[in-house]
Amino acid sequence: MNPDKKAAAEYRPLFLDESDPEDARRINELRAEPGIEFTDLRDLLRTEFNDLVAPPELSEGPEADRWIYYPWRHAAVALPGPELLRTVRLDRNRNKLTRSEQEKLAQQTIGVVGQSVGHAIAHTLAMEGICGRMRLADFDTIELANLNRIPGSLFDIGVNKAVVTARRIAEIDPYLPVEIFEAGLTDENVDDFFAGLTLVVEECDSLDIKLAVREAARRYRIPLLMETSDRGLLDIERYDLEPDREPFHGLLGGATRADLRGLSTREKAPFVVRILDAHGLSDRFAASLVEIDQTLDSWPQLASDVQLGGATVAAAVRRIGLGGVLPSGRTRVDLAASLDAIAEPAGVTELRWPAEPAPADQPGSAAEAVLAAAQLAPSGGNVQPWSLRRENSAIVIELDVQRSSGMDIGYRGSAVAVGAALYNARAAAAARGVLGESYLFTGETGRHSRTAPLTAVLHLSDWSEPELARDYPDLLSRVTNRRLGSGDPLDPAVLDTLGTTAAKAGGGLRWVTEADDLATAATLLAASDQARYLTPSLHAEMFSELRWPSGDLRTGLDLRTMELAPDELAKLDIAGRADVMDRIRDWNGGIALGEYTRDRVLSASAIAVVTFPAPPLHDPEELTAYARAGETLQRVWIEAQRHGLAVQPVSPVFLYARQAADLNTVSTEFADTLASLQGRFLDLLGVPEHETVALVLRLSYAAEVTVRSRRLPTPGAEDR
Repeated sequence: MNPDKKAAAEYRPLFLDESDPEDARRINELRAEPGIEFTDLRDLLRTEFNDLVAPPELSEGPEADRWIYYPWRHAAVALPGPELLRTVRLDRNRNKLTRSEQEKLAQQTIGVVGQSVGHAIAHTLAMEGICGRMRLADFDTIELANLNRIPGSLFDIGVNKAVVTARRIAEIDPYLPVEIFEAGLTDENVDDFFAGLTLVVEECDSLDIKLAVREAARRYRIPLLMETSDRGLLDIERYDLEPDREPFHGLLGGATRADLRGLSTREKAPFVVRILDAHGLSDRFAASLVEIDQTLDSWPQLASDVQLGGATVAAAVRRIGLGGVLPSGRTRVDLAASLDAIAEPAGVTELRWPAEPAPADQPGSAAEAVLAAAQLAPSGGNVQPWSLRRENSAIVIELDVQRSSGMDIGYRGSAVAVGAALYNARAAAAARGVLGESYLFTGETGRHSRTAPLTAVLHLSDWSEPELARDYPDLLSRVTNRRLGSGDPLDPAVLDTLGTTAAKAGGGLRWVTEADDLATAATLLAASDQARYLTPSLHAEMFSELRWPSGDLRTGLDLRTMELAPDELAKLDIAGRADVMDRIRDWNGGIALGEYTRDRVLSASAIAVVTFPAPPLHDPEELTAYARAGETLQRVWIEAQRHGLAVQPVSPVFLYARQAADLNTVSTEFADTLASLQGRFLDLLGVPEHETVALVLRLSYAAEVTVRSRRLPTPGAEDR
């Protein structure tokens, strides 16, 4: 081979290790040659690697560095080893392709026969890094007429097409092994080409070679893809799954390689029409077939169609390589049809909230006032998990299991809400001078209970209790405030007062206020929210609680009460998608899902937990204990607001779990994680084993709320 022909045939760069004496000598010789450019990219690329978010551990170090000499470029480049180069180059694939998916795809060896459309396909596969080895075949050389669709240059004219493709790939990733078959695919080399292939892409012009490729693919039981640059036609032939499948989906009608060999472009046309389906061709391509050998040399191709082919084949290669469903058959990715279907986007729907209702009339009777006060009690998601009614001279509050949720383990959260409602009712009765005895019944032990697991009964009499009545005006203005806090320190005397309030109610209050402790609490509570988003049942329940302008704002969480910043509101549409959560769960990701809670806890002045003596597990009176803790919660909340504090209940997924089985019922997948979070959180707050938690409260100094949650109407009542 003369020097000029040798230079034209070179397609693989030379790898030189400067720590090897022989390679070092060669590097010095190249430096001495005039016109060879040397560029050292090692420090620059290592900086890129170090700037990656969550870079992986590398198994290679500087010993893997190489000088890469490109003879056709008369240039040498110093690069880190293949692992670092691939990691940095493909990092922006994530998470369209995760790192583990990239590693799986890198095990593929892909052959591409034909380097016109095949050039775009091979280049796209290399850019995406979805194969670990490539074989290219084409006997032809670049002509000027090829440069309408092959992204070569004038300097490539006369160079073998496979060489041009291989060079372009080497300039992206020199470490990617590429073999070329400059004679194209022949009977003599077909087995060498197919040996070890994972998949083959056929893009040649000769019909007999097209058939030969299919026969080999069937023999080696590998999938075959073909993209035709007209209306985005993609053919998939899964010889790996159907080794007896007829080539070309049986459209050749039994034609043999001998029937197809040596045909002119015009003679090929009938077979092409049969394969491609005359009725499916674009009008311009079909009309061009009529003009071949008259006004046209061959069928036309556009660079944009060819590049589209690279994209569609790459998508098919990814799906097959990752074990996705892709049967034999054909499809079209028709850009012209897509442009014909252009339409205005739906646009952003502005949130137009209905006018706030006029203030409700003051209850006319004492019983109505008591019922109205009970209805104002707090509950998780504002679900109001109770039914209220008057029976003669008693107010009955029954726990309604139909309004429970997955996080309401054993109805413990609902019991806290019922207890808070009972306290509200008692305070209203005391203020109206109709207070009487109250009782809590579990199961069917109470004469007022039917099927409810917990029932609270307040008898209306003629008592009054000044301390209890004092809370009545304040419970009417009690509100959840989810605004970001100022972070201002909380006066220890205020916390002592809240602790005393809890103790008087028979419970306890434990808190943290130091910045480090709040940061730890923020991390733990955010991680709990992450598990909530990623557990399908909890995710569905969470978003079912939210109320948009068109929803029933009397129950659930009016979106305005969430006090979302514009960016948080924008994220909500994505966070509400179950398919997105499924994908994030598959990736073991989702740290950002806890940002809402994390930001609010970090802005707090304190995180406090309302505690009470833990009843024995399986105690039939357990719900009664939780209900009494609801009174403690309500009294602490009211007292906190008297001191100008914004109060927000925070409900971690583990809140009402008291044993491992509880967490398994809530989230089997995250049970161990939640158990760890719960243990660390209780340790942080110093909750002893003989106590359990009724609710977690975020205490802060914050602006007034945008709007208060509404309530369902209370049943009518009359004094008797």
